[in-house]
Amino acid sequence: MKVSELCLGAMTFGRESTEADSIQMMNRFVAAGGNFIDTANVYTRGVSEEIVGRWLRNRKRDDLVIATKARFPMGDGPNDLGLSRKHLLSAVEDSLRRLQTDYIDLYQVHCWDPGTPLDETLTTLDTLVRSGKVRYIGASNYSGWQLQKAVDTSRHQGWEPFSCLQPLYNLLDRSLEWELVQVC
Repeated sequence: MKVSELCLGAMTFGRESTEADSIQMMNRFVAAGGNFIDTANVYTRGVSEEIVGRWLRNRKRDDLVIATKARFPMGDGPNDLGLSRKHLLSAVEDSLRRLQTDYIDLYQVHCWDPGTPLDETLTTLDTLVRSGKVRYIGASNYSGWQLQKAVDTSRHQGWEPFSCLQPLYNLLDRSLEWELVQVC
């Protein structure tokens, strides 16, 4: 899968950015050569995915790379959050509906879930890839040891490995240089 050098983040779509402004941003991004748009189910409680989905239905789907994430609460129920099989299977279906597509190019776990066995999360992600609902999987906001444990577990079990890491990295927070770069 080929992605543009820059990825358009949709975290503010439906909150700080109106739908019209969000659509204009996506149009300009694609016109400038971008093809990679990142959102998450939790961004504006699904509204960001809905905006991307409405925009996406008027585009050639195969020309774009759509990434989304799951982990954080989407409701008040005990299974409305986390990286359990129950939540992930439900979250993928909800994201597919909001994005108005039949597959997600890159599905990422938004952060580590200490309340769910890692094997349960990874085997569920593997199942989603094998089903065709998800093309690639990745992690966001993982520490070095968490990423290494996930990579080793997937490799040992023969499951689909993470192919992407989306860490926090900016001028004020360069902590990924201490352990994540070495793991990658």
